[in-house]
Amino acid sequence: MAKLKKSPWLLHYDGSSCNGCDIEVLAALTPVYDAERFGVMNTGDPLQADIFLITGGINTQNKDVVKQLYDQMPRPKVVVAVGVCACTGGVFKDCYNILGGADSVIPVDIYVPGCAARPQAIIDGVVQAVELLEKRSEEHKAMKKNKKKGA
Repeated sequence: MAKLKKSPWLLHYDGSSCNGCDIEVLAALTPVYDAERFGVMNTGDPLQADIFLITGGINTQNKDVVKQLYDQMPRPKVVVAVGVCACTGGVFKDCYNILGGADSVIPVDIYVPGCAARPQAIIDGVVQAVELLEKRSEEHKAMKKNKKKGA
């Protein structure tokens, strides 16, 4: 499989977490764990992001924001739900305003469970996301190539 020609950019969004997973995501990006050694770069711009890393559950106030961020990201893209809250709603799933995990609003490709998710697990999820992004990039290129042949 061909490697990506650019570093995948990662967009991190805190849905409605307790910040435990967010702290672990930041730890994964620091030199101690150094997720960037796998080629990912952190960005705040969904228009440039390839991987959407979301923490916290989805509530009635952030569901539209999450959907908008996802829709703004170019294809191909990968979504990683980090922490039990982003995966299922966690301990807050029975609260009146929690709709559930990230998959209640957008499609999620990779789930990283934990409360809080460990930096090693987050990095493992990011590595899986990079591999899936490479696969989707190849499929996307092949689809565009076939589309040109048919035109």
